[in-house]
Amino acid sequence: MENIEEILNVIRNSIDEIDGILSLKDSVREEVYRLIRELTRNSSDVVTLIHRGLIGDAEKRLSIAEGIVKKINGLMREHPDIYYSGMVYNGLSEYVEAALFYEVIVKNNVSSWRRLDVPYVPYLQGLGDLIGELRRYIIKLLDKGSIDEAVKYFNLMEEIYISLRKLDYPDALTPGLRHKVDVASRLVEDTRMLILNTKNAYICAPGKT
Repeated sequence: MENIEEILNVIRNSIDEIDGILSLKDSVREEVYRLIRELTRNSSDVVTLIHRGLIGDAEKRLSIAEGIVKKINGLMREHPDIYYSGMVYNGLSEYVEAALFYEVIVKNNVSSWRRLDVPYVPYLQGLGDLIGELRRYIIKLLDKGSIDEAVKYFNLMEEIYISLRKLDYPDALTPGLRHKVDVASRLVEDTRMLILNTKNAYICAPGKT
């Protein structure tokens, strides 16, 4: 082969160029995964603080989480292959769960996936996880005897489940959602029975008619 050196030069130059791309992508990946760990930690704190009634502290943690999401989105604009990956989705879904839980409990409203600036998959995953947090909140309300308020949150919990159940797509399109819907089905029915039993116990309590 007379042009073997030319062939090798093309290969070497291509490998050098690809090496530079991969080196940059690896550094971005490491930074994003570090941010995802921070996001997960702060999102978990938001949920815990709300359950403890420390709303001001929860709001501060949520603000930090929002800032982290903005950083992640900034880094990901040119690296969609990293953005649409399992670990990033998991972190974003925990942020969605925390943000929506805060909004439902504190603000009495909820943000869309576009408002939260996250892909639709982690938004759906976060909605699925929100059902579990609402159940925990309902149990606390029932323990305090706030049955009417518990029913209000149960109705929301059930409607979220019904809405998610309509999305009957392959796991490749909505990874993890089908499992979350199956879990939500059990949580909804268990919570329904818990509320019913609590109502009956309250009615049958001494002094009640």
